Amino acid sequence: MPTDDDFELSEPTLAADDLLVLEDPYFGPESVAVVTGGASGIGQALAVALAANGLTVVAADIDEDGLDETVALADDVDAPGSIEPVAADLTDDVAVESMIDTAADAGDLRFVANVAGMQHIASIAEFPMERYDLMLDIMLRSPFLISKLAMQHIRDTDDDESSDDASSDRTQSGDGVGAIGNMSSVHGHYATQDKPAYITAKHGLEGLTKSIAAEGGGTLRGFSVSVGYVLTPLMVDQIEDTATERGISEREVVEDVMLGQARTKEMMTPAAVANLFVFGFSQHGRHLNGGDMLWDGGYTTTYE
Repeated sequence: MPTDDDFELSEPTLAADDLLVLEDPYFGPESVAVVTGGASGIGQALAVALAANGLTVVAADIDEDGLDETVALADDVDAPGSIEPVAADLTDDVAVESMIDTAADAGDLRFVANVAGMQHIASIAEFPMERYDLMLDIMLRSPFLISKLAMQHIRDTDDDESSDDASSDRTQSGDGVGAIGNMSSVHGHYATQDKPAYITAKHGLEGLTKSIAAEGGGTLRGFSVSVGYVLTPLMVDQIEDTATERGISEREVVEDVMLGQARTKEMMTPAAVANLFVFGFSQHGRHLNGGDMLWDGGYTTTYE
């Protein structure tokens, strides 16, 4: 049996075999996808995964060095698509507008993935309001603004929207014109202590997802993805900090604290989450509209 000394925690290396690649009429270089948080973790894996599916990807983040790494990773997996890095502060409306303009100029803006996020651990009583405001700006306000700016561009990819017959055929076949996917969480479904801003943002994001679907006309889809703990660089740091704070091993943090409630005793990888977005954006996700892909290992659906 492995001991605590054998326990090593690090973000998995992204490889081509980790990525879901699908045949889809919209998965080509003429179609553009925007991915926020594209410099690390899930956003980075998703940008590479979409490039692996042949799309032109606008990867946005405030971390320019991380964006360069994302471009290099796409080259490493021989992605047929391309990644255009855009340094953008999502709390700056002008920067967000510029990001969407860049995406629209690059081709047919069909897909948006609102992935960028952050965490802060504190009770409601002790939560610093400036941190609350920053988290809500990044994880709820910016997805709203990005969606607001992107929706017309996505609608404009429908060359035949003036034809009622064509629109009817397209809706029935499920081709659609594009989709906006939002990175939610198990904390968009339930609450735990000391994560009030994160929980508030993720619950709000679920509402935004449904609103996009309600206004999408059946062809512009909105969906969200909810997962539990994912092995990202930020999560590795959080595990180390929690182990020190509680005086327990990193193994105990993962197995007892983080995965204690889950039935699948394994953390997800960024690539596994990215693949859910790829599926959701594809023609295979055509009935995923306003709904949430809950891939949580049993966190919210089972109990002892």
